[in-house]
Amino acid sequence: MVDYRGANIDDLQLSPALVLPVSTSVGTALQLAFERDFRQVASATRRAAQPASRKHALTRAVRITTDSILPLHSPSSRAELLGWLSIDALKPLAEKGQVNLDAPLSDLLRGDDSATTATTTTATATASSAERPAESTERPVKEFKRGRKYEVITPETPLEKLEAFFAEQQAPGGSKVQFALVTDSARKFVLGVVTADDLQKFTRRRFPNAAATTAGPGGLAPPVPS
Repeated sequence: MVDYRGANIDDLQLSPALVLPVSTSVGTALQLAFERDFRQVASATRRAAQPASRKHALTRAVRITTDSILPLHSPSSRAELLGWLSIDALKPLAEKGQVNLDAPLSDLLRGDDSATTATTTTATATASSAERPAESTERPVKEFKRGRKYEVITPETPLEKLEAFFAEQQAPGGSKVQFALVTDSARKFVLGVVTADDLQKFTRRRFPNAAATTAGPGGLAPPVPS
């Protein structure tokens, strides 16, 4: 394990999480994700004329802020986390017309067929089997399991602990979830999303001579209020 010399998650300088209620439509979620990435990349681009010594930091900032994981909460309370949306998994379905852009994200969370049936302008037309997502396709929206114990990951969490969490998820029997949601200590608000790749990039930048032993892609899901 790398000696992070007291560094914690706050030192990773993560972008604020875009947290949506499950009542948000699929189309709106895609648009909000696009607009957020556009603003962040545009902001980084305006700094492109910085000295060469800072260009590595610019590249890193762009990569971190294009996170595709959007936490989802109950329409009635931001503190009630229900699951998460993967924009990377949703985009291909939207591009192929295999998802109803007007359907709420809650339909995808429940696995409602009406949300993943291709739509057409012809009222009598129906989606063929080829137009429907394959069963092996990654679900774009996943739900937190009630009753499961989740670790509290906060900005103050030491990076040694974060590294251990990522390694645990890749071990036999691990969840294989590839990110962790960063919350406040009271588990009421999602502050950011962190991945093992974020940790590896930080290690290479801050401790270039360290023998990095951070795990590959993997992560621990955040706590779900009980």
